[in-house]
Amino acid sequence: MKTLMTPHSTASSRSLAARRPIAITLLGLALSSATVTLLSGCAPLIVGGAALGGALVATDRRSTGVQLDDQALEVRAGNRIREVAADRARVSVNAYNRTLLLTGEVHKDADKAAVEAAVAKLEDVKVVSEITVDWPTSSDDRSRDLLLASKVKSAFVETKGLEANAFSIVAHRKVIYLMGRVTESEARDAAAVASTVQGVQKVVRVLEVITPEQLNAIRSR
Repeated sequence: MKTLMTPHSTASSRSLAARRPIAITLLGLALSSATVTLLSGCAPLIVGGAALGGALVATDRRSTGVQLDDQALEVRAGNRIREVAADRARVSVNAYNRTLLLTGEVHKDADKAAVEAAVAKLEDVKVVSEITVDWPTSSDDRSRDLLLASKVKSAFVETKGLEANAFSIVAHRKVIYLMGRVTESEARDAAAVASTVQGVQKVVRVLEVITPEQLNAIRSR
């Protein structure tokens, strides 16, 4: 297995395979309660398979135990961030199969380095940091990001042949981050679909790429 992190331009593949018509109500969009957001106290921007509860547990490509481990990692990472940066950071932590995605803002470069180092000390994790040195986003910005993530989720659901629940979708500053355990073709198709959603500026793949054989084994367990 390998974890792939690559940007995907929104200008590519806008004519990807046809989507099947479906009436969808966005009441099922879930927020991971274990995800930690610092400084602002706002809701973390994560939608999809990483959320624990209901049918998503059954369709998630991680075992229930791994899902619980990931939630615990989010809390532990958040505690470490508080210890080193206190109120100088507004950072969200999203975990998928022990890959930790950090998004948000800090006051200065030293805080960024301290946060990244503290989280990296957690046992057996891969840290992908998208932290920026900047003012925190506003509540309106975060609401728009959450809406954007929901639109991407809807696009996945409507796309024939794409398993929407195989992906966790994180939105920050109009950038969409895709997490999950997927094949290369699934990763490529998902990035292309996400790039067509109005308002998305960039798509970044933070994905664990597996083989079709590995996927078949996951489905058969």
